Amino acid sequence: MLAFVAQASAFGAPKITLTVATFPDLDRAAKLAIPGFKKLYPDVDVRISALSAEDHHTAMITALAGGSNLPDVMAIEARFIGQFAESAGLIDLRRAPYNAEARSTQLAKFALAAGKSSKGAMAALPVDVGPGTMFYRADLLAKAQLKESDLTGSWEQFIDAGKKLKASTGAYLVANAVDIKDIYIRASLADGEGIYFDANGKPVVTSPRFEKAFEIARAARQAGIDARIKAWTNEWSEGFRRDRVAAQMMGAWLGGHLQNWIAPQSKGAWRSAPLPNGMFASWGGSFYAIPEKGRHKEMAWAFLQYLVFDKAQQIEAFRQLDAFPSLLEAQSDPFVDQPIEYFGGTAVRQQWSAAVRKIPAVDVDRYDEAAREIVDAQLEKVLDRGKDIKQALRDAERDILRRVRRY
Repeated sequence: MLAFVAQASAFGAPKITLTVATFPDLDRAAKLAIPGFKKLYPDVDVRISALSAEDHHTAMITALAGGSNLPDVMAIEARFIGQFAESAGLIDLRRAPYNAEARSTQLAKFALAAGKSSKGAMAALPVDVGPGTMFYRADLLAKAQLKESDLTGSWEQFIDAGKKLKASTGAYLVANAVDIKDIYIRASLADGEGIYFDANGKPVVTSPRFEKAFEIARAARQAGIDARIKAWTNEWSEGFRRDRVAAQMMGAWLGGHLQNWIAPQSKGAWRSAPLPNGMFASWGGSFYAIPEKGRHKEMAWAFLQYLVFDKAQQIEAFRQLDAFPSLLEAQSDPFVDQPIEYFGGTAVRQQWSAAVRKIPAVDVDRYDEAAREIVDAQLEKVLDRGKDIKQALRDAERDILRRVRRY
């Protein structure tokens, strides 16, 4: 393909313009890749368009349904990957000439699994991953005479630590008890299992796993250790800035947000720890896919490979944007061992890299996001109105089945 492009340019033919549709901040990583990619393909221009995550995915769903206005390369955020992986409008990257499965061992297995359809089609490849971690304020814990192990032991220990923290400092341990549920339902799975659905597409939300997740979340609410703040609101950010919230369980990528814009003034006070009770979970991540009706499939594949499999590009995105690499080789780079001043001079990336290798390869479903909304609505009724957990989960199952039938 490179030879063809060079020859076409020599005869005065127009350059190829590769279109990449993405969203913030993933668009910054794509822009970082352009200079290196241009060295390999000097006669290919790369045009990047970015919308907000919600608007981008809505636009891509519409484009795939209509088969028009499609980019050459399409970004997909982890929340939506189940829906997009089932789309017939994306190339199965297992097939020739892509043969991506031959390189699958180079990538984090849990992220690779998420990009596959229920029939095994490799619809998208992961460009970055979100190993679940727990960020916490070491200074606030010290004031309460607590240590990291008080948070990373059992869930009972976690809640007890939250009580002591609140009594000593006035700070809440977590922003919202819902976060506990989100971590628990992801972390207690085996390879090949799904979060909300089994292999046959049947909801599994009435299982003991969900019951336990709801019970722990309710115990946290009853203990008064959650601030009842919804993630990504102004109040949520202010909770960290004003020492009102002492910990947050989320993907490792949150570390960059804490450092750069949420709480930069707390440099040196934050730490990163494994999840409670020896659990490992994926939280977030980004993927790229190639639409079947894209104009420049071969060059789209070249760009996608550069984003995913080029170690230097993966490390550069890691350095600049805290996008944790999906490429296993990049996770063993000396950069991972460097201490981070914001986290008290600790080498937190080592913990994240170790977690990647233990996270289960969970199956995704096209209705995962719809199921999450329904389960969260029922959990709020448990937390705020005292609804019975078993009844709430039965109602969630009913509502999920109704939604699936409607689709």
